[in-house]
Amino acid sequence: MSCRTAAPQNFFTQDGTKTSVLRLFRNRFLTGLCIALSLLTLVPLFSIIMLVVKNGFPLVSVALFTQLPPPPGLEEGGFANAIVGTFIMVGIAIVLAVPLGILGAIYINEYAPTSRLSAAVRFVAKLLTGIPSIICGVFAFAAVVMTMGCFSAFAGGVALSILILPTILLTAEQALMGVPYAYREASFGLGATPFQTIFRIVLPDALPAIMTGVMLSVARAAGETAPVLFTALFSANWIQSLTEPTASLSVLIYNFAALPFDYHVKMAWSASLVLVALVTLTNILAQIFFAPKHR
Repeated sequence: MSCRTAAPQNFFTQDGTKTSVLRLFRNRFLTGLCIALSLLTLVPLFSIIMLVVKNGFPLVSVALFTQLPPPPGLEEGGFANAIVGTFIMVGIAIVLAVPLGILGAIYINEYAPTSRLSAAVRFVAKLLTGIPSIICGVFAFAAVVMTMGCFSAFAGGVALSILILPTILLTAEQALMGVPYAYREASFGLGATPFQTIFRIVLPDALPAIMTGVMLSVARAAGETAPVLFTALFSANWIQSLTEPTASLSVLIYNFAALPFDYHVKMAWSASLVLVALVTLTNILAQIFFAPKHR
């Protein structure tokens, strides 16, 4: 007579692998809830896009991109000067902020990550990210406009550069921190100097993440109204010099949306659509050209 002992029920037995109905239901319910909440976060974005396209697309034409804004009461013209002014001021902001932000990130992450100066730079950068944009406009007004004695595209670019500098610096630092330290050790082991290691090994690997931060900053700068309103003001004419008032899409939207003329309100919607399209296209191109390369 043989005596057999029943195997204990554990995870590796057939009975142990059975999942209770309650646990299965709970898992599926929470999974569905997470998916539903994720889709819910897209509702505001798509609502804004649909509203802008619905109200702005009917007025889109070639004249909108080639002509100047019309006087109040006339139903013709476009906002070509505002598009040019936006590109110029955002370009000035990029030229001023990107080199300073990336070089600052290199210093606080590669050369002196634990120094008091680096800690102070990080603290100030994080503090500036929470300052309202109008404060940057007021500062640029006092520092640039009052000094030059006029509103100008250059002053607008300075205001926008102050606004985007902290974002570029902090995202560039995070991008540099994401590069494995083994890359640096291998470079040093081959006899490379710190300068060669940073600019030939670390920066190329961190470039996609850095460009993501730059594009986010560009998107914010292109849509800001208060800093530009305090520094570049507005103009209904083509820009002739960087030292004169300049039109921008954000200020045009702000001005035209409050006018009691239907055509100007429609132009404000069309300018909003163009601004969204430009920012989206810029981000897409940046993702294509600066995507991580598989090695």
